[in-house]
Amino acid sequence: MNSTSYVACPECDLLINYAQPKVGEKIHCPRCDVLLLKPSKQTIERTFALSFAGFILFFPANFLPLVSISLFGNANSDIIMSGVLALFTKTMWPVAIVVFLTSIVFPFAQISLSLLISGHLYFNQPNRYLICWMRWIHHLNEWVMLEVYMLSIIVACVKLMAISPLKFGWGLYAFVALIFITTLLISNRDNHLFWQRIEQLCKDNNHAN
Repeated sequence: MNSTSYVACPECDLLINYAQPKVGEKIHCPRCDVLLLKPSKQTIERTFALSFAGFILFFPANFLPLVSISLFGNANSDIIMSGVLALFTKTMWPVAIVVFLTSIVFPFAQISLSLLISGHLYFNQPNRYLICWMRWIHHLNEWVMLEVYMLSIIVACVKLMAISPLKFGWGLYAFVALIFITTLLISNRDNHLFWQRIEQLCKDNNHAN
């Protein structure tokens, strides 16, 4: 017999008593029909692998040139940080800070926390900060806006192509791959299972001590 548990709907706050679903099953809120649970196989392993890949891609995506343009014999290459610095030099401090946080700081924090959490769960290593890390990553999901930044890059490239031919750098390819990885990371992470494993690790650690 499956054990029963409770979950609160994030949309309408309905508290639901449910039987633990099997892999492939879905649990929807009976009031607003939002998807609550969808267990999948090897979600911890996939999250760990995606986080590791995202961590590696983050550095070329941010430090290699995205686009190169040649005007009047002068070639210029820009990285993501170039846009932030340009906003600072134009005294657009609030916009520069928001762009810096949402395109660099928050994505790096999200990937790093995901790597730390999934790594501890994968290797069954308890850590007193696991609960805090899970809370932080939940809030960071609302602030990571790589897709919006990518859209602005596309718009800028379309306008610049009317002026001069563009050469796409490895940083742009890495950035596109990073967006793809982070999207998969968020969609594949089973937060309910992660919380269960964290609670179990904490209990086992307390019993061992």
